[in-house]
Amino acid sequence: MNKFCMLTDGVLDEIINPNVFKNFINGLPEKALNLGIRVVLAILFFFIGTQLIKLIRKIVKKSMHRAGAELGAIQFVDSFIKSALYVLLVLLLASSFGVDAASIVAILGSAGVAIGLAIQGSLSNLAGGVLILMLKPFKVGDYIQESATGKEGTVTEIQIFYTKLLTVDNKTVVLPNGTLANHSLVNVTAQKERRLDISVGVSYKTDLKIAKEVLSEVIEKDEYALRDKEKLVFVDQLADSAVIIGVRCWFKQEDFWPGKWRITENCKLALDRAGIEIPFNQMDVHLEK
Repeated sequence: MNKFCMLTDGVLDEIINPNVFKNFINGLPEKALNLGIRVVLAILFFFIGTQLIKLIRKIVKKSMHRAGAELGAIQFVDSFIKSALYVLLVLLLASSFGVDAASIVAILGSAGVAIGLAIQGSLSNLAGGVLILMLKPFKVGDYIQESATGKEGTVTEIQIFYTKLLTVDNKTVVLPNGTLANHSLVNVTAQKERRLDISVGVSYKTDLKIAKEVLSEVIEKDEYALRDKEKLVFVDQLADSAVIIGVRCWFKQEDFWPGKWRITENCKLALDRAGIEIPFNQMDVHLEK
């Protein structure tokens, strides 16, 4: 007990020692100045580092452009370099404040399993992005339809974790790369040419030969329908209220939708001029006495 009291008294004497307290007070301005200088230097180095990162990204993008790399690959590599360099910059700034970067790396390494489980979705998206760039099921500028969510649009960006689509009504859709890599999708614009199929219903009383001639004339006269591809007009189905005639021709990708709208309208106008009826749904009712 006496030893404990003597030890406690020694500690208290050290704390309330006027010389120690005076040295502590006198050293505060110097410590504050050193801390302020470190903060200012850290801000300055961070600004310089961000500019260097922008410069490196610019050089890499220019090099990939000259090498003829696809836009999606350029966007993916750019976002990866940006993330990696910013992490490195933060570690360097942390080490300037006395934080041991090696300790941080060791801690992250030992916690790798836990981190991997926590961000397994992000890792799946990263792997999906790599697969997309390697297998190239689509590229920037393609119009795709994704089966899992039913989303569709024109690909505008392929990033590390996500791919952005622009819909026809000018909405941005963000899809995880893992979903795109693990589900089926339709690349609508992968080919330079696209087939147009239109179904036209005519009355059962109609002379089918005349109807087919009228519709054949429509696609033959269309200047944007490809001449070297087959053009067909055929009886496709005997439906409940009409005979369904199929109209088939080909367009270039950029002419497809204007061609579809134009051919559909011209088929209706041509049938009207020929006096051929496009019937409504009909039902015969028989009454028994």
